[in-house]
Amino acid sequence: MQSLVFVVPPQAEGRRLGVFLRQAGVSASCIKAVKHQGRGFFADDAPLHTDQPVHAGQTIRFDLPPEPSTSVTPQPVPFTLVYESDFAAVVDKPAGLAVHPTLNHTDGTLANGWLYHLQRSGRTGVFRPTNRLDKNTSGLMLLAQNAYAAPGLADSARKCYLALVQGELPPGPGSIDAPLGRRGDSIIGRCVRADGKPSRTDYLVLAAGGGHSLVACLPRTGRTHQIRVHMAYIGHPLAGDSLYGGAETLLHRHALHCAVLAFAEPPFGTPHRFESLPPTDFTVACRTCGLPCGEALQETLRALPLTDPGAGEA
Repeated sequence: MQSLVFVVPPQAEGRRLGVFLRQAGVSASCIKAVKHQGRGFFADDAPLHTDQPVHAGQTIRFDLPPEPSTSVTPQPVPFTLVYESDFAAVVDKPAGLAVHPTLNHTDGTLANGWLYHLQRSGRTGVFRPTNRLDKNTSGLMLLAQNAYAAPGLADSARKCYLALVQGELPPGPGSIDAPLGRRGDSIIGRCVRADGKPSRTDYLVLAAGGGHSLVACLPRTGRTHQIRVHMAYIGHPLAGDSLYGGAETLLHRHALHCAVLAFAEPPFGTPHRFESLPPTDFTVACRTCGLPCGEALQETLRALPLTDPGAGEA
């Protein structure tokens, strides 16, 4: 069972424990679970209720509550583990791998593979992603190792996707601000519609050639299929994205890869940044068009800001 420890700073003198914990990044649901499912909270090894005051210099300690049960079966599923700690993990998901079991993909998913990884490590837990990727989108995903870490990781995560789109866009930054909603002719399809949810994708055209463009996309909202729909909306669907008008000439899945992931890891807000080059099919498509790939693209990824392209902090 994992324990968390916080030392009360002078400026928190006299605050109620519950307030102190919330300001330290512990969610209300986590506090409630510790109270009702765990052993409770301790100040210098003495029990302390959430409505009691804390004092400067005290050591606040508590055990995280047990993880909930899961119906997902551990199975050996291929993925790349990029980073792992007590609070966070980063995995690189291959294209063609579903993230969660669904009606159409009851097993053989990333969730199954993650539970198998935990099992082989002699651990138990649940699959707790802070972001999700479509089955045919490849790239980096951020997982929370416990309920305490999940809200902070989700709030701090910043992602940049590489998209290979049809048509040659002028180099430089751009932005698409268009509401998204369900498309009437498809169960999974989305479209731009006036009554949709506010959605914004900033982008940076890295290179163009061979009738295509390599674009770094920074979603500022997290709508289903957001990048795919937005790029199609401006007349540049993703290569291979037949659902939204893309041709399958270069590859047979939509050309989208989560290439950069940055986040602040609890409990101290430790900054992390990871880059991932696209898989072979994406790379071959870029090479066919004379667009950057390999080491040249690696250098570009390292330099990409996760703020608004051509602007200040987001």
